[in-house]
Amino acid sequence: MDISVYRPGELSAADRAAWTAMQSKAHLHGAEELANPFLSPEFALAVGRCRRGVRIAVVREDGEPAAFFPFQRTAAGVGRAVGLGVSDCQGLVHRPGFTWDARRLLRACGLAVWEFDHLAAGQEPFQAQASGAFPSPVMDLDRGYTVFLRELRERSPKFTRTTLAKERRLGRDAGPVTYVHDERDPAALRTLIAWKSAQYRRTGRSDRFAHAWITRLVTRLFHTRSEPFAGVLSVLYADGRPVAAHFGLRTERVLACWFPAYDPEFAKYSPGLVLHLRMAEAAAADGIAYLDLGRGQKDYKDSFKTRELSVSEGWVTRRHPVAYGHRAHRAPVRALRNAVLSRPELFGPADGVLRRMGKIRSTR
Repeated sequence: MDISVYRPGELSAADRAAWTAMQSKAHLHGAEELANPFLSPEFALAVGRCRRGVRIAVVREDGEPAAFFPFQRTAAGVGRAVGLGVSDCQGLVHRPGFTWDARRLLRACGLAVWEFDHLAAGQEPFQAQASGAFPSPVMDLDRGYTVFLRELRERSPKFTRTTLAKERRLGRDAGPVTYVHDERDPAALRTLIAWKSAQYRRTGRSDRFAHAWITRLVTRLFHTRSEPFAGVLSVLYADGRPVAAHFGLRTERVLACWFPAYDPEFAKYSPGLVLHLRMAEAAAADGIAYLDLGRGQKDYKDSFKTRELSVSEGWVTRRHPVAYGHRAHRAPVRALRNAVLSRPELFGPADGVLRRMGKIRSTR
């Protein structure tokens, strides 16, 4: 087994094609999670244009690519998943039956530690040191939208009935409702980013779009079109006016939900929920097998989901002082955050404080 490490621009066209082929065939070998667009070469290359330290390890057996491992690293050897903080699926993309030694891989990559927070299932050499696993709900569409909607009515009859009624009411009150699944107007993307940024501030969360590199990354991915990867902007309109939008990433079979937002003026119509139904319908017609809603507890995810994938967080470490120091610094913060998120009696008050702070910040 030979391991070579490349800068993003050094990756050959042949290697990129082999990487994409592994993803496209993953579901045939019981590893559907490897088809996630956050594991695609296009995502790693886009992050590499926006962040320093992005590298790609190519593992070869008998001269042929067997696995691809994208990562970010510092000069001190601290490694992170590519796009850590915004990436919703992480890990090593590999051909069927491939196994690896995690510490040997880290050594070849010049890493003392590799940190992840959305590790895909089936990555046993990395999962051995994971500190926790979390559900990532999905909407299965492989049997078509009609079947999905019928089963949604059975699982959540009131939710489905109310959402469809609000869509009709939106049409009566605001004008004809239309939907564009793959909107190519950059102005619509800027509108979505503005909505999302305001939502972060309003709810007391850290505004991701206050970081210029994230805005650059999303914009770059919006303009990225390859086979089968694309950044997809979906927009719900009422009388030609955008009322809800979502930007996500797709591969041949997976649409990863990423940044949804809506105009607060239309909140009573739940346009975000209407948008997700329209997205599901269009994605099913486009051959998408499922929408990955991403890690995180939200009522709408519980209502829409048909099942859950699992993602893990934690570290892979070598016996190295840098690894010990990094883990000692990061572990308490993660443990506290997860404790709050997993316990309603803690999350409710904490969320209330954040929202009150958000209101104060929004009025300044």
